Amino acid sequence: MAELAARLAGPFPPDPYAYGGPRVRGRVRARPEHFQVDEEPLEPPLGEGQHLWVQVRKRGANTEWVARQLAQAAGVPPLDVGYAGLKDRHAVTTQWFSIDLAGRDPDPAGLAGEDYEVLAVGRHPRKLRRGELAGNRFTLQLTDLAGDLDALETLLPVLGEQGVPNYFGPQRFGRGGDNLRRAALMLAGELRPPRHQRGLYLSAARSFLFNQVLGARVAADTWRTALAGEAPFYGGQGYRRGPSGPLWGRGRSPVFGAAAQVERDALAPYAALCEALEHVGLKQERRALALPVADLAWQRTEEGWQLSFWLPAGAYATSVLRELVELVDQPAAEDTSAA
Repeated sequence: MAELAARLAGPFPPDPYAYGGPRVRGRVRARPEHFQVDEEPLEPPLGEGQHLWVQVRKRGANTEWVARQLAQAAGVPPLDVGYAGLKDRHAVTTQWFSIDLAGRDPDPAGLAGEDYEVLAVGRHPRKLRRGELAGNRFTLQLTDLAGDLDALETLLPVLGEQGVPNYFGPQRFGRGGDNLRRAALMLAGELRPPRHQRGLYLSAARSFLFNQVLGARVAADTWRTALAGEAPFYGGQGYRRGPSGPLWGRGRSPVFGAAAQVERDALAPYAALCEALEHVGLKQERRALALPVADLAWQRTEEGWQLSFWLPAGAYATSVLRELVELVDQPAAEDTSAA
């Protein structure tokens, strides 16, 4: 496992591109306003219940910090504040939080703070938990573009029709892939991180293995094509059909035949990592290989190009951008997926 940790230290070559790779370079976070994310919950507040749901717009602040500020303003322990997903600090984002406030009705204005504002409140019987969101709507401003802009404009409708590979974004793996290296050390018993970091490292390891399978399917141009042996899988709101890849763990894979052979070949170099993930008790799950890019729209602006689109929970905007633009001079993004 120590040898594997060295191999996972990076740097890694880019995952295969579905459309030949970007022919344009540019930036997307010159200012926080250039990266806007609006969270869409699974359901709105129902109007009654012990939890106060609070919709917040924040700028230059991360989700966990806002949650602590809300807890302090409401006079409750931080564990009494819930949220469905993390949102990037280098952005302007809206999302919902829940605060356990049985029998109390605080003034919403008193919950607002520096770097965030309260947009709406409503009661609900349940606490918001991670992953409980329908998806996110993104509005992105691309700036400082150079290259073949005609190729960019030609590719956009193709992405809207066919989608993109559902890669886990680089932020999943930490700066320079350090979360992967730490995952291997932890699984070898050479690192004992705090509990919350343990989950982060395990997620990075599973995501890396998934990306290896997806990359093999993209390279073979079968990421949108069902192979012999594909099987329905549980994906968020119910069972789905179509090509999927493993989130590794204990249990028998539902795929067989050609689909299973691709996975065995892609993961053979990482057999020790697969075995270690099984031993920690993680249950094997599946994730779609193809990511639909819904409501994709674009327009030229004075600063460059503005893109807007909707992605389901657990998906990364970077998976869309990587097919379009080689991003330069970017601040380090946080892992904002709900997966």
